Amino acid sequence: MTPDLFSRESTQWCEQICEGAVVLRGFALDRDSLLLAEIARIVAAAPWRKMVTPGGLPMSVATTSCGTVGWVSDVYGYRYSPRDARSQAQWPALPLSFLELAQAAAAKAGYEHFLPDSCLINCYGIAAKMSLHQDRNEKDFTQPIVSVSLGLPATFLWGGMQRGDKALRIPLVHGDVVVWGGPARLRFHGVQPVKAGVHSLLGEQRINLTFRKAL
Repeated sequence: MTPDLFSRESTQWCEQICEGAVVLRGFALDRDSLLLAEIARIVAAAPWRKMVTPGGLPMSVATTSCGTVGWVSDVYGYRYSPRDARSQAQWPALPLSFLELAQAAAAKAGYEHFLPDSCLINCYGIAAKMSLHQDRNEKDFTQPIVSVSLGLPATFLWGGMQRGDKALRIPLVHGDVVVWGGPARLRFHGVQPVKAGVHSLLGEQRINLTFRKAL
């Protein structure tokens, strides 16, 4: 078993990564049950799927979305779409609990008036990863990114403004929230392969919620 590194009684604190970027340790712990219930409801309406990159390679993470638009990837490129390409149905609405968490985390990090309209939900199995990339498909770079970690621990890669810049390795555990914007908004970032383990709530997986203002 891999024990949780933070209990619900742990003190929350803020770690600055660089100018414009922070880790809010344990920020989502007191609402994880509600978040997981909402994720289950969203996945029932818009099931997990492994998308492909524009180069045709399958991603190692499974994804779904909620909000006005969802993030999609295929041979035609990365983009936001108002409909699930598989079912042609609109994405599930952004739950109020999601919105409240994202806005509270953004405000705590110094970004007032965050108005996310999309949440990308990634499910990482053992050994799944995310290569270094920028979030640059959004129209308004003045709005921050809010990223919530649930389940198994992960190592978050925090790079620079160029893909080849050396990346910091930041450990993240269940309930941690990373917020970045301003001068850090277009930093490269990623996730190293998730190590084997079992989380008390999510088993052998990690779920990440990424909130963005896409439109």
